[in-house]
Amino acid sequence: MMEADFVIVGAGSAGCAIAYRLGEAGASVLVIEHGGTDAGPFIQMPAALSYPMNMKRYDWGYLSEPEPHLDGRELVCPRGKVIGGSSSINGMVYVRGHAMDYDHWRDQGADGWGYADVLPYFRRMETWHDGGHGGDSYWRGKDGPLHVSRGPRENPLFAAFVEAGKQAGYEATDDYNGEKQEGFGPMEQTVHSGRRWSAANAYLRPALKRDTVEITRAFVRRVVIEKGRAVGVEVERSGKIEVIRARREVLLAASSINSPKILMLSGIGPAAHLREHGIDVVADRLGVGGNLQDHLEVYMQMAASQPITLYKHWNLISKAVIGAQWLFTKKGMGASNQFESAAFIRSRAGIPYPDIQYHFLPIAVRYDGQAAAEGHGFQAHVGPMRSKSRGRVSLRSSDPADNPKILFNYMSHPEDWEEWRRCIRLTREIFAQDAFKPFVKHEIQPGAEVQSDDEIDAFVREHAESAYHPCGTCKMGSEDDVDSVVDSHGRVFGVEGLRVVDSSIFPRITNGNLNGPSIMVGEKMADHVLGKEPLAASNDQPWIHPDWQTAQR
Repeated sequence: MMEADFVIVGAGSAGCAIAYRLGEAGASVLVIEHGGTDAGPFIQMPAALSYPMNMKRYDWGYLSEPEPHLDGRELVCPRGKVIGGSSSINGMVYVRGHAMDYDHWRDQGADGWGYADVLPYFRRMETWHDGGHGGDSYWRGKDGPLHVSRGPRENPLFAAFVEAGKQAGYEATDDYNGEKQEGFGPMEQTVHSGRRWSAANAYLRPALKRDTVEITRAFVRRVVIEKGRAVGVEVERSGKIEVIRARREVLLAASSINSPKILMLSGIGPAAHLREHGIDVVADRLGVGGNLQDHLEVYMQMAASQPITLYKHWNLISKAVIGAQWLFTKKGMGASNQFESAAFIRSRAGIPYPDIQYHFLPIAVRYDGQAAAEGHGFQAHVGPMRSKSRGRVSLRSSDPADNPKILFNYMSHPEDWEEWRRCIRLTREIFAQDAFKPFVKHEIQPGAEVQSDDEIDAFVREHAESAYHPCGTCKMGSEDDVDSVVDSHGRVFGVEGLRVVDSSIFPRITNGNLNGPSIMVGEKMADHVLGKEPLAASNDQPWIHPDWQTAQR
């Protein structure tokens, strides 16, 4: 029988971070991961990012239920089944989120999770490389495990995107992860020395060098609870079912899809739903699996009038040359995810902070690697940041081997449609600026014929895709809030010795990609698990647009 002080379920973004910090403190830690190794160029080469998330070897392969407001489409929901979790198959985009995201968490009952509280943890986890592109190092970390860098932005389209944003009247920012998120500027990536700098590379491998931290490959079936206390987990390994014991605590970091699934299989969740599947109720918590949130996005694609896009490399010979250069030198085009310019904007007056995010890419291509038929082109990934729509993760059966039901309920709130219409129209205004005139041939997608509200709505229903940012299914808050699952230290209500320590606990989705905030959760939760005094709160005040400040006064 294996046992440790702490048993961590999931070697993903948060799980790796918390394993590192607990091991650093001298605790014995056993990490359980169902997936295998992250070795090999498909994961480690940044430019190959479209491959691992489309490979069954590395991805759980989840699909949503038919989404009723998106023409019944089943959307893919990739989750990493590999060392490093989703940080090993994601796009490597690094976004902390906006300060007001975390103040909202605090105001909704997540005590100690305001921006002043989390900023010190973002600093602790980072080693920031600005690449000579500017930014304010005061706001950034200097010696943390997670290396954050910037691409070279050599393609002129990256500069054109930023300049077009300024010409359209928007702010510019040297560092959206620093004092000022709002504006157009360089995008950051978790890439170091030409390699994907996943949570496995940043945290897990250093942690495993300590005698007290181990990892084992197994499929977790449920948490073992005795007399109201979590004492371990039941796993399947090599065809056998066994129990791995936790002397102190079980920590779930299995993702916002698998963490609530494991809780429900363990008898923690909505009582009626558990009984429906013949599961004995240990703790009746309505919120388990609820509050599911995500970001949707579409690709606004433009045909290029000059052959300067990445499409010239979209052939087997060029890919082989790029791959060989990366393999031997860790340099060249293979060393970047190619998301090198970005923007966060407010879609209209009266909004306190950005509600639209852009990733700019100098090729017209899908995440599945399919390029636009028209050849040379470029695109902006665009979508609203704070949809009011909510979905749910629920059990399909009591069999742990069955995938859960995932219904995001995208576009179920009326305001979603208004936000999307603004996204499309504002993006067209940006692409119409003088900075893009030397490069734009015509619009590929949605296409010039898509103009009316109804036409835009139809385009969104047909083409909107997940940005792969699911979160919120084990909401952090107060015990008297029936929708909350854990307290501000990650402790599951109704069961001792059990915490959830990943993106499941987000009360509301943050502004941007979720890898950075997920790692921050692991960093901060480690101090709570150890009973340490949290890092001292920061007194630094982020930049807020003066229009909003004036309106508030």
